[in-house]
Amino acid sequence: MKKIVVLFVATLLAVGCQNKNPQRTYKSSNGRVNNVMVIVKNSEWQGAIGDALRKIIAAPVVGLPQPEAQFDITQAPPESYGTMFKATRSLLIIGIANQNSYSAKSNVYAKPQKIVTITGTSEAQIILQIEKYKNEILTAFRDNDLITAQKNNAKDLLDAKTITTFNKLGFSMSIPRKYRKVEENEEFFWYRHHLNNGNSMEILAYTMPINPSLDMSDQIVNNRNTMGKKYIPGAKEGSYMITEEAYTPHVFDITLTGRKAYETRGKWEVKDAYMAGPFLNYTVVDKANNRLVIVEGFTYAPSINKRDFMFELEAILKTLKIHS
Repeated sequence: MKKIVVLFVATLLAVGCQNKNPQRTYKSSNGRVNNVMVIVKNSEWQGAIGDALRKIIAAPVVGLPQPEAQFDITQAPPESYGTMFKATRSLLIIGIANQNSYSAKSNVYAKPQKIVTITGTSEAQIILQIEKYKNEILTAFRDNDLITAQKNNAKDLLDAKTITTFNKLGFSMSIPRKYRKVEENEEFFWYRHHLNNGNSMEILAYTMPINPSLDMSDQIVNNRNTMGKKYIPGAKEGSYMITEEAYTPHVFDITLTGRKAYETRGKWEVKDAYMAGPFLNYTVVDKANNRLVIVEGFTYAPSINKRDFMFELEAILKTLKIHS
């Protein structure tokens, strides 16, 4: 079996070198977003290698009310790797070989596709490679899924040129037509996609002046609460959306639309009312205009999983373009 796996990995790496051929015609990849197909021996999957992989790939998504894995995982042994699996969008291939290596290749057998291959001279070395490249593994698959989601969304978009807020504030996003206007004026944008049973996905956009007297985490929370009080009322008189007071949001430094930005994941709630859910906020520093450009997605979907809803919102928000 060891020889089979070595030959399998060597063949994959050789084929992967062909993916730069511009004349090649690709079939469409298959598989759901947020799902990774892992090709590894059954015994290794059930042992320490599988444990190491699950610890990383199935780790909980930050900012959700209940634990949900970053990726669902499907596993198959190398001898089952055939034509159907080769067109899978997200493939992670693990095998013992004569060297320790990590590679991530795009569009090897289909498009869009990401194939990550990890080899090691022993099970212990494979586990070390998994730990060493854990961030690269997650980023490779997540970015590939974002490309897929954005491509699907692009099939039917709202006309950004007709949106008052975007025209006035000088930025835009690629938003699917299924989202409908809740509130829109020259300073605030709020669109909603209705789901089943009263659930929904929401998108907000606005700007705020940079406040140098506050650190960015405080600015983000203050800005959310200010706009929530002004524009997002609850069902109870006097209630409105705020950042959940009992839960400290997670803030990450990122780059978005070519500028310094902050990704914030946390939970919202309606002040003095029993409503809550997760939010994803991108705050972009627009120094040229002394302002923060803020786009946000949140969902209301009690009692059901929300990972895929928040992922779709992330794909939309990351299409942000600042034109001024």
